Amino acid sequence: MTTLVFGHKSPDTDSTGSPVLWAWYLNEVKGIKAEAVLLGEPNTEATFMLRKWDLPKPRIITDIDPDQPCVIVDTNNPAELPGRINAADIQAIIDHHKLVGGLETKGPIDITIRPLACTATIMLDLMGEAAAQMPDWAKGAALTCILSDTLAFRSPTTTPHDRATAERLAADLGISIPDYAAEMFAAKSDVSAFSDAELLRMDSKEYEVAGTKFRVSVLETTAPTIVLDRKASLVETMKTVAAEDGVDQVLLFVVDILNEEATLLIPNDLVRTLAEKSFGARVSGDTVVLPGIMSRKKQIIPNLKL
Repeated sequence: MTTLVFGHKSPDTDSTGSPVLWAWYLNEVKGIKAEAVLLGEPNTEATFMLRKWDLPKPRIITDIDPDQPCVIVDTNNPAELPGRINAADIQAIIDHHKLVGGLETKGPIDITIRPLACTATIMLDLMGEAAAQMPDWAKGAALTCILSDTLAFRSPTTTPHDRATAERLAADLGISIPDYAAEMFAAKSDVSAFSDAELLRMDSKEYEVAGTKFRVSVLETTAPTIVLDRKASLVETMKTVAAEDGVDQVLLFVVDILNEEATLLIPNDLVRTLAEKSFGARVSGDTVVLPGIMSRKKQIIPNLKL
């Protein structure tokens, strides 16, 4: 039976590229029949990556059959995975997020969770010498994943190992990292075709704080005004998305990649309180700028308080 490789729902670049990389490794190096799949439509930057490296978009699945062999990458959180994930035959987990718990397996499995900025970095380490066999499209996908997750080394999640891995890939491909990152971020910033609800769900994770359930959405962009100009309609749509997704509140952080800061929309007193307690912010309007805040994983989620 074919092993399915997938990341989290609302797939970003790493959750799109890393399944493709690991499926290549399983097929070509380990001799295991594997297929990369997605749990939703890839975001604009991930779509750019697929187009740039001439990769077919992986098949999208919404659920998984019992006993289906699979490898989970870029998450270990059941809330970000198919509803019947614990009935599947999980073979391995490769991730760079904190351990959440709740997954069940049918037997002992390989689990690799390392404190690096990107799953693709971990995968190249696991491949060892076989990584040198990767075709250019795989090297390009890996480079894109690392530059995306590190925001071209601006994110505080960046480690020297992530950077060295990206620089090695770029040298192999003859690519200028600043120029390529600019292309990537331009693609990420083009959100004109997306509805407000799609923007709020595009790069989001569910998280609970003191019994209150949040959908924590992050939009990384080099043109924050394009998003912030839609502030009124985004705030109104938050109510609909929260009701449909079974959460109490949607939080939207618009990350300005170039100025290295985030703007949090403040739709009500609940979010105002959260901003003040979590980030020591002084809130006087319907937005607040949070200097230096770039990473949901390292700076936003760990600091959320009510």
